[in-house]
Amino acid sequence: MSEITTSSLSAAEVGGDVLVLAARAEADAPVLLGEESGLGILPDLSALPALLSTLGFTAALDAVVRVPTAALEHSRRDSLAPTLLVVGTGDGDDVAALRRAAGRAARDLAGTEHAVFALPADTTERLAAVAEGALEGAYVWSRRIPEPTAPLARITVLTPLGPLPRTLLRRSPADGAAPVLQRARVLAEAVAATRDLVNDPPASLTPTAFVEYARRAAAAAGPGRKDGRLEVEVYDDKRLAADGFGGIAGVGQGAVHPPRLVRVAWTPRVKDAEHVALVGKGITFDSGGLSLKPPTSMPTMKSDMAGAATVLSATLAAARLGLPVKTTAWLALAENLPGGAAQRPGDVVTIFDGTTVEVTNTDAEGRLVLADALAAAVAEEPDVVVDVATLTGAQIVALGERVAAVMGSESVRDGVIAAAERAGEDFWPMPLPAYLRANLESPFADLRNAAVGNRAGGMLVAGLFLREFVGRTPWAHLDIAGPAYNEKSAWGLTPTGGTGFGVATLLAFLEDRITGARQGTDRAE
Repeated sequence: MSEITTSSLSAAEVGGDVLVLAARAEADAPVLLGEESGLGILPDLSALPALLSTLGFTAALDAVVRVPTAALEHSRRDSLAPTLLVVGTGDGDDVAALRRAAGRAARDLAGTEHAVFALPADTTERLAAVAEGALEGAYVWSRRIPEPTAPLARITVLTPLGPLPRTLLRRSPADGAAPVLQRARVLAEAVAATRDLVNDPPASLTPTAFVEYARRAAAAAGPGRKDGRLEVEVYDDKRLAADGFGGIAGVGQGAVHPPRLVRVAWTPRVKDAEHVALVGKGITFDSGGLSLKPPTSMPTMKSDMAGAATVLSATLAAARLGLPVKTTAWLALAENLPGGAAQRPGDVVTIFDGTTVEVTNTDAEGRLVLADALAAAVAEEPDVVVDVATLTGAQIVALGERVAAVMGSESVRDGVIAAAERAGEDFWPMPLPAYLRANLESPFADLRNAAVGNRAGGMLVAGLFLREFVGRTPWAHLDIAGPAYNEKSAWGLTPTGGTGFGVATLLAFLEDRITGARQGTDRAE
């Protein structure tokens, strides 16, 4: 993870190897962003837009250009970083544009020792956007073979919110940026951890290996805390069978590596803390089982555990930040493989709550493992439950590769949308039409897991299936099949491969569950 600090000094005093600026596209010439804030501590750069135009730089979205500082005509050019990097924001200049621009710049600066970001950062919202974008954009998957270029090592964000030099103060400097940077670091590390898990080869990240990772990560976040406790509980294959988790056990029965269910609970030391359950689909590799996928669909199926990685990372981030919200993550882990003991189309399984399901399509396995985990989660009577899954190809058909779907109880669905907007992630509300419920009717069980041969409303039918297992608990289902994994070129702060999509939204959603009475002032005995 890159080191990040803030400074209220001038760019000349901070130094660095590269000075990062952002520009908005205009008809005549690019317009530098932030003259009223971040650029106020820079020398006169009024000639730069005209120079950018001569270089053919239009400030189009995600465009970048490097300019030697020596090309500038002003008396203080020698005191600046030797290179300027300008990133385009298209016609945007809002918080989302700043987050994306900072991420795009950080991606381009791999291998650089120290970059100074002079994007607008005069409010906590803008500073958070720049810091989060820069940290997430600087990500590289460290386990790549051969080794990747090292990420940007040091980031300094110029902001008036940072501490003033002691020579200008009569007392110790105040740092209004500190809590903003702390949250940005925790969030970026959570996103990076999710990306790492998704990028790992499926032979390395088996259900058992995922369990061991969860144990290590929780151990790193939990010991010595006085504001709450962090616990990990693991259901092995024998316990899954004995306790009636027929969905998870059935999906995993064809694999050499047995399935697991993991419960990770953050319990803050506050009275009446609201309880949010997060349930994640964790299919560490999905071949489709006996309903085998076509070969072209399999290379990305190592990412079918992104939901579990997302809810784990969000829960650990909540613990690290000490959020006064009880958060329980349920990771439903299995490999879906066509072994000799694999689940067959036509089998009937019994979910944890006693519901029987006819398996008509073994490639509709995600909803089976989620059903078990949802049933276990709601048995603890949380105030709200949210499940996250790379569940359906229909989500990609409907919304594309960068927009996720959310459906469920109206209040929770709207809460997710609001949190996503602040987090800079794109979710779209989807309905659960009553007439589609008929697709789940079975003559042999309470439900069937898929309507074979009927692709109409596939994403919505999957949501209706999951709704059967939440009872009256307020609930939302997040289908992140498209945005969780980027098969194409990197863009903005998003790398190729695992994206970490959803972590920022879940963290913002958890923060929104905090009320004034739950800010930690009313400690439990």
